[in-house]
Amino acid sequence: MFATPSAQAVDTAAGPASWADRIGRTLLALCAASTLVAFADGITRIGDAPAEYVLTEFWRTTAYLVFAGLWAFLAVAPRTQRGMWELLLLHKTLVTVQAIAYIDLPYAVRTAWIDGLLVVATVVAYVLCRGWYAWRRPEAPQVALDA
Repeated sequence: MFATPSAQAVDTAAGPASWADRIGRTLLALCAASTLVAFADGITRIGDAPAEYVLTEFWRTTAYLVFAGLWAFLAVAPRTQRGMWELLLLHKTLVTVQAIAYIDLPYAVRTAWIDGLLVVATVVAYVLCRGWYAWRRPEAPQVALDA
């Protein structure tokens, strides 16, 4: 006789429906692609920046590549990237909140909308892809029980 997994473990092992996983991964790919557009825009900002802000603009622009990569990694393997979902959501939520807090500054409205939409898309993808599964522990091998 073998130990049987609990109903919760069976549900966890099932994974998301294929349609949900496909939509979630597509959303993540769109987040990555939109971040590459921001990277391209940042290249022009580096050239236009005053000398004292060139390094800051370069840092911000290359960060877009990092975020595009994070979303791409999630799109490829959404249930194996432990902590990456939460890190992305934390950063984008904080940026959105900061933009709203300083809404009168130049580009604050644009930043609030763009980063806010990225948060929404990432949360929807998290739910559709069951991103929390990344935190699952591997199942232990079944052991024979003495009768």
